[in-house]
Amino acid sequence: MEIQDINQNQEDVPPPRIIGLTGGIGSGKSSVAKLLEQKGFPVYYSDDQAKNIVNQDSQLREQIISLLGENSYSGGKYNRKYVAEKVFNDTVLLEQLNHLIHPAVRIDFEKWVAAQTSEFVFKETALLFELQLNEQCYKSLLVTAEDNLRIKRTMDRDGKTYREIEAIMQKQMPEKDKIKLADFVIYNNADRDNLQAETDNFLSQLS
Repeated sequence: MEIQDINQNQEDVPPPRIIGLTGGIGSGKSSVAKLLEQKGFPVYYSDDQAKNIVNQDSQLREQIISLLGENSYSGGKYNRKYVAEKVFNDTVLLEQLNHLIHPAVRIDFEKWVAAQTSEFVFKETALLFELQLNEQCYKSLLVTAEDNLRIKRTMDRDGKTYREIEAIMQKQMPEKDKIKLADFVIYNNADRDNLQAETDNFLSQLS
């Protein structure tokens, strides 16, 4: 009887509500993710998990090599620089690569969500709207900032040139389009204290 009661209680617990967290390069998306974690919310880092999966999944490795060649892996590790150069100006090849990686990440994410007990969990991903992943989420949160500020942050962080970052930004969905799609928007145009206040304000609206 006690076992049945325990199972019944588990069935009564609703699954976590998924909040899609996104933002373009240099927006501060990862900073918001860390602030959310500090508040006790689980965050799934899609890009980081994808890096692990392409190295650990042997079947996926074979598929990527078949698509992009042996140089896709170097020293047994996924060669991100080579792959990025191969697909940067080839939308067809990029789409084919995404069709290999994203299903594997989706399965990993679903397993992760099933293990969570929080009312809300966050899926941090750069391509939330591009891949229409927001349709699978309870709500979406966009972190955005002025273009020049995003470029400066990325130059300081990655050592890339202005033109390199500008080229990346031009490949991404325009911020104005993301703002229209997002349920919540955090404007990260000031310092960390302001970002904390913006994050707290978002959480108050969410609850």
